[in-house]
Amino acid sequence: MKKSYFRPEIEAMKGYVPGEQPKLANLVKLNTNENPYPPSPRVREVLASFDYVQLHRYPDPLADELRDAIAARNGVKRENVIAGNGSDDILTMTFRAFTAPDRPIACLNPSYSLYPVLGRMQGAPVIRIDLDEARDFALPDNLLEQAEGANLLIITRPNAPTGNSFPLETMREVCRKFDGVVFFDEAYADFADDNCMELAKEFDNVLVSRTFSKSFALAGLRLGYAVGAAALIDGLFKLKDSYNLNRFTQTLGLAAYLDEPYLHECCARVRVERERLTGELRELGFRVVPSSTNFLFASPPDQDGESYFRKLRSEAVIVRYFPGEVTGKYVRITIGTPEEMHRLLEVTRRFYPAGA
Repeated sequence: MKKSYFRPEIEAMKGYVPGEQPKLANLVKLNTNENPYPPSPRVREVLASFDYVQLHRYPDPLADELRDAIAARNGVKRENVIAGNGSDDILTMTFRAFTAPDRPIACLNPSYSLYPVLGRMQGAPVIRIDLDEARDFALPDNLLEQAEGANLLIITRPNAPTGNSFPLETMREVCRKFDGVVFFDEAYADFADDNCMELAKEFDNVLVSRTFSKSFALAGLRLGYAVGAAALIDGLFKLKDSYNLNRFTQTLGLAAYLDEPYLHECCARVRVERERLTGELRELGFRVVPSSTNFLFASPPDQDGESYFRKLRSEAVIVRYFPGEVTGKYVRITIGTPEEMHRLLEVTRRFYPAGA
């Protein structure tokens, strides 16, 4: 047998598989939860006036100007904020800081499939806590009991791929009682009615992460951040790559972040289409999980998510399918423009006529 040079954990694991970036003619791309609208016009203005000569210097390794803006909006200090190359970078630092073979991680199931991969990279046991499909993927009543022994508990709120959220007071109780770090992955918080940012200020064991990929329409830029107690943030800085945010990212990200009215406008448009699509699919007999995100988790009348996924693909409409006993009943549909939603529904009605 050929010798492996990898650590046993790496040799045994499967890597994370990102969402497909298909290249099809007349594509309607609804599979990776990107914002259907362009970034803030301020981004275009800053990009047009960017002085390329600056690129011969390293960027600010701490991203202080960006962190100051994030801190000001959230009522914290710079020392409570860390920025990263997408929220995945924040997650990587977090797992390196708080997980190990004797420090398990607990996460929800189904949820973001990167979490178990990051745990296995650290050789950490992964505790997967099943959500209750019958109650629209609600948290189990014994969440804390199941998470006992973990040093890191990740709660994706709103959750992906299911799209639902969890009561804020329940989250506060979890933070109060969990004997470890609670990490709220809030990639979709701007599309929801509330968020957990106040908990990051209230408790010294809480981190809240956000991304610019969804609501700020900057998935191609790669920018995320986390807010938490100064001691937690300071520990993450020990693990940060020296220059993890390039000058473009810091400059354009700041421009987008400061245009709050545009952010709210885009999110409002997405929410309108989300509610409209929910109603239309339900009229066709779909089960649709109540969503607080920019996507829907929907099961067709025959509960065959894979078949629906393939039928849509045959018409160049791409959604996300997650194989599994539970998730296989559903597809995840990113909310697009009104025109994209019209096309999705037009194709769907051919496969699942109302009342059939």
